[in-house]
Amino acid sequence: MTERIVSFVMSGGVGSRLWPLSREDNPKQFHDFSGDGSMLVKTLRRLTARPDGETPVFLIASERHADRVHADLAGIDLSGGGPLFEPTGRNTAAAVALATLRTLSEFGDSLVLVVPSDHEITTARQFWQSVENGTAAARAGRLVVFGIKPGHPETGYGYIEIAGEKDGICDVSRFVEKPDLATARSYLAAGNFYWNTGIFLFRASAMRDAFTAFEPEIWNATENAYQAATSDLSGLYMPLELYAAIPSTSIDYAIMERASHIAMVPAGFRWNDLGSWQSLLDVGPSDNDGNVIVGDVVAIDCENSYIRSDSRLLSAIGLKDVAIVSTADATFVAPVSRSQNVKKIVEQLEKSGRLETRFTPADDRVIESGAWRRRVHHWLFEETVPLWSTVGVDERHGGFHEALGFDATPLKKPKRMRTMARQVYAFAVARARGWDGPADRLIGHGLEFMARNGRTDNGGWVRTLNVDGTVADATEDAYDHSCVLLALAHAHMVGNPDALRLAEETFAFLDARLEDHRMTGFLETSSGVGERRSNPHMHLLEAFLAWHRATGELAYLRRAARIVDLFRSHFFDPESWTLGEYFDAEWRPAEGEKGAWTEPGHHFEWASLLCDFTRRSGQSELTGFARKLYASAIANGLNRATGLAYGAVSRQGLPLDLVSRSWPQAEAIKAAIALDGSGGPDLKPEIEARVGRLFRWHINPAPLGLWIDRIDERGRSLATDVPASIFYHLVCALTQYLDSTVGEPQ
Repeated sequence: MTERIVSFVMSGGVGSRLWPLSREDNPKQFHDFSGDGSMLVKTLRRLTARPDGETPVFLIASERHADRVHADLAGIDLSGGGPLFEPTGRNTAAAVALATLRTLSEFGDSLVLVVPSDHEITTARQFWQSVENGTAAARAGRLVVFGIKPGHPETGYGYIEIAGEKDGICDVSRFVEKPDLATARSYLAAGNFYWNTGIFLFRASAMRDAFTAFEPEIWNATENAYQAATSDLSGLYMPLELYAAIPSTSIDYAIMERASHIAMVPAGFRWNDLGSWQSLLDVGPSDNDGNVIVGDVVAIDCENSYIRSDSRLLSAIGLKDVAIVSTADATFVAPVSRSQNVKKIVEQLEKSGRLETRFTPADDRVIESGAWRRRVHHWLFEETVPLWSTVGVDERHGGFHEALGFDATPLKKPKRMRTMARQVYAFAVARARGWDGPADRLIGHGLEFMARNGRTDNGGWVRTLNVDGTVADATEDAYDHSCVLLALAHAHMVGNPDALRLAEETFAFLDARLEDHRMTGFLETSSGVGERRSNPHMHLLEAFLAWHRATGELAYLRRAARIVDLFRSHFFDPESWTLGEYFDAEWRPAEGEKGAWTEPGHHFEWASLLCDFTRRSGQSELTGFARKLYASAIANGLNRATGLAYGAVSRQGLPLDLVSRSWPQAEAIKAAIALDGSGGPDLKPEIEARVGRLFRWHINPAPLGLWIDRIDERGRSLATDVPASIFYHLVCALTQYLDSTVGEPQ
């Protein structure tokens, strides 16, 4: 019967010679360089493909990579094996000792195979044939290594010198470190030197005896950590304090260079440790000129070069024997023959405390509070406000365009009153934050168009205008009036001479035509027909608070208090911590799906408004409601794949609208800012992460000054245009972010 071999994959390295792609948080074994799975996945598949005999497969990996490890393990049958997680790296000697201990405790004195996770090997059949060739020597108690006959004088590998061969097994004379070029050439000429693959085969008791003879401190410390480990279905976890006590050294220094009678099997497979950009050029799919091209690259008249871009467009002309690797935050350029020396750059960066060696570039990576200030300020005041203050303005018919195409051309769509008002708001806020553009002219332009074309005979505002400014829908809608009042408050704060008068007229209309005579909030429209919604009341609360800020008059705060009372008594469900959207005339939840419909974006909006009201009124208990709304939206309202808020979920957290729009992400930023410092946990990292997600998914993929408004559940754009109504949300959230991080480093 074929003897059992217990296999262990070591997956703890950083792979710094493949920087800037390989980093501490995402080392090279997790990368897919050939399109058929990560290097780790391919290693695991190779081990599980043993033609004959039992082969439990274990993985020794960093605990910080646990999520990625579990993702790669999905669907792979490890035959009773599983992951062993190191809380901190202690080099390969500790990993081999851990593998030996696990085997002895679970499988007795079996054969143990230890392999790196990041090597390119031709076929599983050839690999296992070479391993089986070494089993007899391992059963006899010898430590077995595997060597590759060199084909060129390689300076990036360690070497094994052999003294003789019998029955396909060679005696090892010595191990030598990576040589210089002259020494490598002499090894090649000598004919008895092999590249060291770093693959080991041994009987568990033989390795235990070697440790107790040469490194008893490593063995004892590893045994202490292993015996104190905890395990669950996700793997085995060593306690940090005990595992950190293990001396850190390589298995080569600890054991292999000191043990005797070591055997080497000449490997019958092609092998590459993919330890440099040269090695990826050697094994990658090349074009007719010998180039390996990966990503968004245009290369002309280049030869024998590895050119890769994982971010923006990379172009090259007339290069030969060069490696160029570009990520979102770093670019590496070197002759291919010297590309393995990138490790020197990594060492210098680490000495300088640079983070580019530790973290893979990601828009939601949190470095420190205020990390997004420079990007936010530039996007708002150098890209977006200038764009919308020019092409977004309808100079012919008046007002503002309802939407732009992705080529920044205006689209001929009906003009909603809420959008006209929100554009006025945006330019008023920009002016208040120091924008030196023509804000006063734009505010006046918008209000003049609204007042000239959009007033009703009752003194209210119409819902929709045609492109030319004629009335398309004269409905007097509470939502639109809330937006008008908000715009007028901010226009008044920056000195517009007409804003206060228009606001007084609008408040008079609100009280006369839209207020419910039973004093239970406001009607949807002046006709009083139809279902009731919480959303217009939320925006009226926003407008009332803005007017309190603009004037300091308590009458506006009393108006806000009535909305807050309605929130407490009808809108908020204390059992599920959710906010209802649709109600009947008696403020009972609507029947059917509408009654269960909740929107995470509105939870965020209400949370920030309740915090604002708390600061103005002193009703501190409302902060608790705001926290519950925020917690409910985070717990049940996010797409876990993107981290973005869904359009809607049920009160039980089931997604009802899978589309993620840009405005809820902006409102999440506002809510986190409002709640930060209100007596709960520090939300500054959350704020940075929310800003990062907004830019990652909605802003960065769009042309300058525009945004992707609609994204599906898999992160793909569904947007066909850029709605102007979203500008208000983005300006509001991002200016609050700038205000909240004043004084933070940029």
